[in-house]
Amino acid sequence: MAALLATPAAARDSLGMFGDWGAFRDPAVPRCYAIAMADPSAFERETQPYAAIGTWPKRGERGQVHFRLSRRIAAGGRVTLSLGGQRYVLAAGGADAWAADPRMDAAIVAAMRSARSMYVSARDSRGRPFGNAYALPGAATAMDSATLACARL
Repeated sequence: MAALLATPAAARDSLGMFGDWGAFRDPAVPRCYAIAMADPSAFERETQPYAAIGTWPKRGERGQVHFRLSRRIAAGGRVTLSLGGQRYVLAAGGADAWAADPRMDAAIVAAMRSARSMYVSARDSRGRPFGNAYALPGAATAMDSATLACARL
């Protein structure tokens, strides 16, 4: 989690840890988010993968889904999220992926509330398959904490 918190500590308020999920408020932006690192893996990683669900009150946006992937994908590569018996094809570029639109954000966030885990998979820039798994216990509470914290900004 330390790599995700590289900006000065004063810029961010910790709202708590819930399972593997943390909730944070950054009043300077302002934004609030729930975040978790991917489950450990013995496979090669170019970056530390994480999942984040963000709220941006000044933009009127909430529940935005973002994934930092463990490897860069090829230009035009496909990234798939498996969650709650559904598959979502995410928008992606470099080592990042996100929901294609606000309706997909809402569907993913709703599915995260009842699923036990989720898995993001793709092929890297060399054509090798890879994936990142996330445990979801605590995610709903972290998302709710972040959303409530931004309601006060």
